[in-house]
Amino acid sequence: MNRHAGSERNLTLVMDLYELTMAYNYFKQGNKDQLVYFDMFYRKNPDNGGFAVFAGLQQLIECIKNLHFSEGDIEYLRSLQKFDEDFLDYLSDFKFTGSIYAMKEGTPVFPNEPLITVKAKFIEAQIIETMLLVTVNHQSLIATKAHRVVQEAKGRPVMEFGARRAQGYDSATYGARAAYIGGVAGTATVSAGEMFDIPVVGTMAHSFVQSFDSEYEAFKAYALTYPDDCVLLVDTYDTLKSGVPHAIEIAKEVLEPMGKKLKGIRLDSGDISYLSKRARAMLDVAGLTYVSISASNSLDEYLIRSLLNQGAQLDSFGVGENLIVSKSSPVFGGVYKLVAIEKNGQIIPKIKISENTEKITNPGYKRVYRLFENETGKAMADLIAFYDEEIDCTKDLTIYHQSDIWKFKTIEANTYTVEELQVPIFEDGKFVYQELSVKEIRDYSMKEKARLWDEIFRLEFPHNYYVDLTKSLLDFKIKMLEEKRK
Repeated sequence: MNRHAGSERNLTLVMDLYELTMAYNYFKQGNKDQLVYFDMFYRKNPDNGGFAVFAGLQQLIECIKNLHFSEGDIEYLRSLQKFDEDFLDYLSDFKFTGSIYAMKEGTPVFPNEPLITVKAKFIEAQIIETMLLVTVNHQSLIATKAHRVVQEAKGRPVMEFGARRAQGYDSATYGARAAYIGGVAGTATVSAGEMFDIPVVGTMAHSFVQSFDSEYEAFKAYALTYPDDCVLLVDTYDTLKSGVPHAIEIAKEVLEPMGKKLKGIRLDSGDISYLSKRARAMLDVAGLTYVSISASNSLDEYLIRSLLNQGAQLDSFGVGENLIVSKSSPVFGGVYKLVAIEKNGQIIPKIKISENTEKITNPGYKRVYRLFENETGKAMADLIAFYDEEIDCTKDLTIYHQSDIWKFKTIEANTYTVEELQVPIFEDGKFVYQELSVKEIRDYSMKEKARLWDEIFRLEFPHNYYVDLTKSLLDFKIKMLEEKRK
């Protein structure tokens, strides 16, 4: 059972004030019902990685479904003395009637391609901007970080331990959800377990051990309470002289007479690599070869990789603060840009120009495709096209760099297949998407990541995956740039 907090909370006022001041201007000018198109995309992969993991769509859906201004909201806005009563009356009956298209949650994604496209009345599209960005930016960031950590664990389970370091209650709960989508095996955050059916894990803290007269008594009490799931924290006093020997005694003297086995020990301080090797040897000599060793203590993908390269004898990892806040790269730079306006049934592309080439937007109402090589089934590139362009796999296809117009690639006919990445979420205000459980999203994400080339997964200097434009879109973009500069 999934319980979604977003369905119980009115988050409509989670917005920057300028969303409302702009909306008020549209209202006063009489163009509040004009149809517009916005793209949400990001410009750079976190940690300079090869890709990101798109997450947060489910919470965005809940926010859109519950989008309304309560009486209290209206009263607060009235107190700001920035809006007249006609506008406040309009807001009191407000609901989202537009269309939203998005990539499926868990999809591996790349910079400068639309993750979400909003087609809606001007005010509606404007009012959801902040909510959309904060939801998708946060969870995509944590899901991406989780993927990197899990990747370096090389098949060993990773547990998310970060709640106490998260930047607020929601960050803890939704961060755990995103981390699970990114690949962790479970979380210590109970609220995430209840809401999203994520496996929850947890045993003891040092305070538990300290509360007893001896470490042995603490371990014995825990073993008697949880004989089928006994994992002992062995570094409260002295890992090798006290913690591991006492864990062995508990296994032999308490659990084995009950017909039970010690499940594992956890290392949370010191030289983890050295201690894991010594602990493994001690456990094996005692005949406890089945006992696993887990590690925690400010781990990240780089430290996990280093530990395993040193031959650390570790079977699983608990990762906290560096994951839950993506400490090494704490911002997912998603933006929300106007790309077209509809007038008299005609879609008029819009473009944002900047001296920074990477900030020039791709104009128009568009689709995003992923091109797969028939021979290997691997993704070759993503392609952004105008919404009415058709991609015919029986013909040669030339794709073009977004800014360096001299860079292009021609793919031969019948050597590739195409999949459209965005799917309808809302159409004319009606919810049309087939919701998935978090487990299903996680499984889908793993399947889609397996369709990428291995070189994209490198932590340092990953392969540069192409997100290109069709000739029609590139030509139109250049034309608009030339006209604006004149």
